[in-house]
Amino acid sequence: MNNINQLGFSILSLLLWLPALGAVVLLVLPRDRVVLYRQVALGFALAAFAVSALLPLTFNTEWAGMQFADRIGWISAWGVEYHIGIDGLSLWLVLLTTFLMPITIWTTWDSVHTQVRYFLVLLLLLETAMLGVFMALDLFVFYLFWEFTLIPMAFLIGIWGSANRIYAAVKFFLYTFAGSVFMLLAIIALYILHRNAIAATTPDFTGSFSFVRIFNDLRSGVFQLSPTTERLLFGAFFAAFAIKVPLWPFHTWLPDAHVEAPTAGSIILAGVLLKLGSYGLIRFNLMLFPDASVWAAPAIAILAIIGILYGAAVAYAQTDMKKLVAYSSVSHMGFVVLGIFALNTIGVTGATLQMINHGLSTGALFLVVGIIYERRHTREISAFGGLWKVMPVYGGLTLLIVLSSAGLPGLNGFVGEFTILQGAFLGRELGWVFVAFAVPGVVLAATYLLRMFSGAFMGEVKHADNAQLQDLSQRELIALVAFSVPIVLIGLFPTWFFAPMQTSAANVVQQLSTLVVGSR
Repeated sequence: MNNINQLGFSILSLLLWLPALGAVVLLVLPRDRVVLYRQVALGFALAAFAVSALLPLTFNTEWAGMQFADRIGWISAWGVEYHIGIDGLSLWLVLLTTFLMPITIWTTWDSVHTQVRYFLVLLLLLETAMLGVFMALDLFVFYLFWEFTLIPMAFLIGIWGSANRIYAAVKFFLYTFAGSVFMLLAIIALYILHRNAIAATTPDFTGSFSFVRIFNDLRSGVFQLSPTTERLLFGAFFAAFAIKVPLWPFHTWLPDAHVEAPTAGSIILAGVLLKLGSYGLIRFNLMLFPDASVWAAPAIAILAIIGILYGAAVAYAQTDMKKLVAYSSVSHMGFVVLGIFALNTIGVTGATLQMINHGLSTGALFLVVGIIYERRHTREISAFGGLWKVMPVYGGLTLLIVLSSAGLPGLNGFVGEFTILQGAFLGRELGWVFVAFAVPGVVLAATYLLRMFSGAFMGEVKHADNAQLQDLSQRELIALVAFSVPIVLIGLFPTWFFAPMQTSAANVVQQLSTLVVGSR
């Protein structure tokens, strides 16, 4: 794996640190200038999205290594470098992050009124941290960004959340931090093992946290891990990523975090933060520990299927719309993990696209729930009915988003789920039995989502409080339309989005066991 920077300047560093710069600017602005705070935060978020939009335009779809790479020495005694880059698997995740943040800031204009400056500072710092996770090619730097994402999100939930916000914030922090401890120990162990192996032939080698260096040495055979060591390291990384996804049974922190978080927090949590775990499974578990990945694939796929069915069943039982959407995340992210551990190019590309699809569709669903909650201060399905007659624009856009999450052909969700199921069917470690158990999850998703829509939007207006509700404001309309555009584009033109992933996905599965069919 090699690095290139086809633009000749540090575009990723510019993109990475723009939101953090915006946070600093917000801190030095005069007090009590709330409108200015919002404008500055939105301006920096839009600037980051504009910079990121250059990446797919100049991306080399034939290059398997890292692109737009930027590398600077940092802690030379430990072999730590500021080394960032992206490939086809991280490209769209970077775009998803920069796309969602300005929408999220835009939606808070009329809903967040306390400590606005610090709310926006935390959002911008969180954006930099999430981008850092997707870009970092040094394990030490990756871990710093990974851990830093916990702090802004925990404060966003704990300060601006609902009644049980402190409990949800502490639970979120402790769960994810506990998993991260295992990953830290694995990173240190991998660093020491690699240093000792290379020092045997190169005595002056002091060690390196470089993911690219370790990956290349593993692939070439210069650095080797025993089966037991590889499985232990795989398990330590997996613990951190499985909690973040979250994969059943590590999911229990998620419903509390979603339900108590403000709408903006839920959008970012579902839209991007969960993807840090699934991205880590591909980037580190599959690429650094291929033999252990093949060994663990059936067991992890079983956990994914349990999550698909469990999340769907519990979502169906919910009467609170936000809880329903929260449990749907457990189900949908189960499909992502199933695609990853199909261990073939089709499954990995499908899982990567489904990360994007889930971020768009579920993020939009949380916004949909937040919009009606601001008007009625309840999320109970039974409190509504006939909303489409009162709010026809809101109802039409909500139906589009619901159908995308349910996997309607022609919209984004169908493309990702179909590709994942195809990859699982072709994967030798999985096969048709796993697909047979996963397919009911698709049916259940359509059932609970359409049940929610029917109960809230169809029929007659059941409650007098709903009769005079105002349809979408211009601000809300812009936000939901912004979500809807990529939902439709991905569904109609999936090849545009698959193209940059193919070479990178093939590179991921290349070193996996040759017994895995579909990896060619």
